[in-house]
Amino acid sequence: MASLIYLWRNRSKSPLNSIAFFKNWAKRILSFSELSKRNQRRRRLISKGATIHESAEIGEVNIEGGYSYLQIGSETFLGRVKLSLHDEVKIGNRVCINDGVEILTASHDVLDPKWKEIKSKIKIEDYAWIGTGAMLLPGVTIGRGAVVAARAVVTKSVGPNEIVAGNPAKPINKKRCENLDYNPCEFLAANNAWLS
Repeated sequence: MASLIYLWRNRSKSPLNSIAFFKNWAKRILSFSELSKRNQRRRRLISKGATIHESAEIGEVNIEGGYSYLQIGSETFLGRVKLSLHDEVKIGNRVCINDGVEILTASHDVLDPKWKEIKSKIKIEDYAWIGTGAMLLPGVTIGRGAVVAARAVVTKSVGPNEIVAGNPAKPINKKRCENLDYNPCEFLAANNAWLS
């Protein structure tokens, strides 16, 4: 969930003793356990060096490598994601990264006799959507508003508003609209209890 401080500061305020007041507080109490777990994850990642905006939603992330390489923007959602942080991973604002996604910043050079490690940054720009089970390989940029389909393997950068699918991921004939204006975190029930 978004940080407790963020939710408290931006909470909706219904008139005292109204039906909406009691409904909101009932939902807030029922979702508090999940809210606490997500905030513990956030604090743990930040304490280890990650930079995470207070409105970002962090699911059960599995991180290998240097936490300080991770930057997450505002109103961004990460589900159950695996991050291999051997180089910088910069995730923009209002990005949605679904469950099962793997983000790898290092690999090995198969043509090198010593099989040397190759490291490279990954950048995911605002409004990108990474579908369930997709894999991003070192050095790629996912452009603003781009969509990576479920199970796609991204070996090359994806342009703005481009939709890619397959292994290796290739553009399909459709493009996403350019005037995106949504918050992927607003669909979460616990957030709705506080913010709407």
